[in-house]
Amino acid sequence: MARKEKNIVDVDVSEEMRSSFLEYAYSVIYARALPDARDGLKPVQRRILFQMAAMGLRPDRGHVKSARVVGEVMGRLHPHGDSAIYDALVRMAQPFTLRLPLVDGHGNFGSADDGPAAMRYTEARMAQAAVAMTAHLDEDVVDFTTNYDGRELEPEVLPASFPNLLVNGAAGIAVGMATNLVPHNLTEVIAAARHLIAKPRSSLQEIMGYVPGPDFPTGGVIIGLEGIREAYETGRGTFRVRARTRIEQTSPRRKGIVVTELPMNVGPERVIERLKDLVQTKKLQGIHDVVDLTDGDSGLNLVIEVKSGVNPEAVLEQLFKMTPLEETVSINAVALVSGQPRTLGLLQLLNVFVDHRLTVARRRSAFRQRKAQERLHLVEGLLIAIIDIDEVIALIRGSDDAAAARARLMSVFDLSDTQAAYILEMPLRRLTKFSRIELENEREELRSAITTLSALLSDDAALRAHVSDELADVARTFATPRRTLLSEMPARVQVDEDIPDTPCVVVLSSTGLIARVPDLGVPMERAAHDVIVSVAPTRSHGQVGLITSMGRVLRLSVIEVPSLPATTASPSLAAGAPIGAFVHTEPGESILGVLPLDEEYELVLVTGAGRVKRVTADHPRHKDAWTVMPVDADDAVVAARAITEDEAESADFVLITSDAQLLRFAASSVRAQGRAGSGVTGIGLAPNARVIAANVIATTAPAHVVTIAGSSTALPGTEAGTIKVSDLADFPAKGRGTRGMRCHKFRSGEDVLVLAAVAAAPVRAASASGVPVELPTELAKRDATGLPGSVPVLGLAGRW
Repeated sequence: MARKEKNIVDVDVSEEMRSSFLEYAYSVIYARALPDARDGLKPVQRRILFQMAAMGLRPDRGHVKSARVVGEVMGRLHPHGDSAIYDALVRMAQPFTLRLPLVDGHGNFGSADDGPAAMRYTEARMAQAAVAMTAHLDEDVVDFTTNYDGRELEPEVLPASFPNLLVNGAAGIAVGMATNLVPHNLTEVIAAARHLIAKPRSSLQEIMGYVPGPDFPTGGVIIGLEGIREAYETGRGTFRVRARTRIEQTSPRRKGIVVTELPMNVGPERVIERLKDLVQTKKLQGIHDVVDLTDGDSGLNLVIEVKSGVNPEAVLEQLFKMTPLEETVSINAVALVSGQPRTLGLLQLLNVFVDHRLTVARRRSAFRQRKAQERLHLVEGLLIAIIDIDEVIALIRGSDDAAAARARLMSVFDLSDTQAAYILEMPLRRLTKFSRIELENEREELRSAITTLSALLSDDAALRAHVSDELADVARTFATPRRTLLSEMPARVQVDEDIPDTPCVVVLSSTGLIARVPDLGVPMERAAHDVIVSVAPTRSHGQVGLITSMGRVLRLSVIEVPSLPATTASPSLAAGAPIGAFVHTEPGESILGVLPLDEEYELVLVTGAGRVKRVTADHPRHKDAWTVMPVDADDAVVAARAITEDEAESADFVLITSDAQLLRFAASSVRAQGRAGSGVTGIGLAPNARVIAANVIATTAPAHVVTIAGSSTALPGTEAGTIKVSDLADFPAKGRGTRGMRCHKFRSGEDVLVLAAVAAAPVRAASASGVPVELPTELAKRDATGLPGSVPVLGLAGRW
């Protein structure tokens, strides 16, 4: 047999391997593993969202089988295996993976510990955020390219109405490089983008005022912000994320560590498995039991019960070191910019997105302007034809064919070819007198729209303002409170001198959340019925004391308290940390207020049994907790406040009891005592009566007394009652230890005050929806008895 040497080609193996590997590497980098910096999506994610939009799987329509979506994507756009496509779809539907899920899944889409069900069992449709990502694709806002076989068109990038790469993050491994971007809070990121639109030369420090750190979908606590600053500056950095925990009394003899949030991608089963290994190998001592009480209603609830006599704080520190309760997270912000992989800092990522949105808005405006001009051209032709509709009809009927009719229309009425063709295709019923009115109105609307769009395209400042307004609308639609706490440094460590010592305010809310803000003048968003009950001006390197109902003060370093950034967007009080995450309280003990420990002060305390005490500014320097007022087992501190010595000499104590007695007496009549003193009698109480409210009010300051009466036998919040607002000036000062005077006349069915407050004007309360409302002072009227009158109120919702 003759050899066919002409079909044999000599190839240099090294050159072939080099070119083939480079081609493969480029394919992996560009078409598989790395996201585009503009929309933050990998090709498979982009194709899934585009195909779902093409299939009409909008949020207002029913779910379809995930297998159907996967099949359409694989057959039309993505020439890879179905498992890879389904895995990408699942991740976009998991609320514990993405900060803002893009797919609305129905069925078992897995958990941090378990995988999802097969695609033949689950269903999916677009989430509302995915609609925002794909909006206006039909208006020439992005370039399209052919698919793998040249039969279909797909977008090179999605319009992306929000910075998806920063909001949802990304992870991928390419050839010779990898990417890992963590999620952020959408409100913060959009606020930063809007600032960058208004001030393109903004510095990274300015942007970090809006984006202080990542915000994981599973919450947690970020320990140490130096790695985040480095990542935002260079694109690479590491930091630690801890679980959010609190210490509770789980049984009469044992305490437990309750885990309510875990680091991202860490499930409770993984923690339990690690704990069992440590206990069995005797590397961890003091653990009695681990119970997973997690459910769909209350969320994560992992209880780690410690043995009797074991310090739970010490066990918790070991758990952070030896278990997934603390994880190290690395940021490696690699993304495609103009088809090339680049490592980007926070400022560069935002700049790429802002430029993309400006391009989208410009192309969309140009497309709408072009469409409006084309429609205006047709409308003007119709209006010309309607002027002499009879002649138009006769001309058409007298023509031999459509081409002749079009030519005669163009000649007689001076129409363009497009206008003449449109008139020939239009039904006669449209050429009526009523249609002329509609067409004239439409012409004016089109001219106005063209003028607006032309102004937008010719003015860069107007275009930027328009894009900024669109981002603000997106933020209002999808905004959620921050879930991850930011801590400058872990608890129980010395203050790093590199962290600036800046003024701040520590705030405590009625639901037990604590946080610090640079300035209390910044409006704070909060949950319904959650109000600020105590504030302490201090410094970030300072210390504050937490006053408890048992007469104790618990020391807390300010640097440990999570910081809420003061931005143009209101910081959310819901992003504060539960006070139990920092200090340990006894069963039945509650936190009443916060006081600064680095300033001279006097502490004023009032107990339910009517005892009052002024404590001198003396606190031990080497104790984390100390008693400032011993109280009996059947008594408790109901009010506490820090005041200066000068304020104490020119102020009055005001005490209100459950049987509606009010006593006002000079604070100077109570001598300041040391920590061991038990105080003096403040008010004489009737049997079964208790002090329910107290305050220290300057004698010259206007103030009001607010009381709410109800029934002692009814469930709280269910009885009808009366609310009264009185002027404190109506109650003259009396001697300490007396009964005071009546402040609220009970009506039928009322026998007790259920709430009371003494506060400087104006007085505000929380409404049923949790919104603060100012109480009208006209409630302070006098009835026939000479006492301030009262008005009926239904239900007692919320707290003061």
